[in-house]
Amino acid sequence: MATDKEWQDRVKGLLKAELKRRNVSYKQLAERLQAMGINETERNINNKISRGGFSAAFFVQCLVSVGCKNVYLSDD
Repeated sequence: MATDKEWQDRVKGLLKAELKRRNVSYKQLAERLQAMGINETERNINNKISRGGFSAAFFVQCLVSVGCKNVYLSDD
């Protein structure tokens, strides 16, 4: 059974992969979130993602802001 840390690392990896796939920097993410009315700075985003301890709401907000419609939890 996975630990909370392992789950956090997995979700952090999913978000970072989606950002990389779309070539979106933390600065650009902050701007996109701002356009949605969500006040996050580049530094706050960097800290949240580095820690991996962000809310499901933040995760979905980020995915929506970059145009992600599907999330694949595994490659198989």
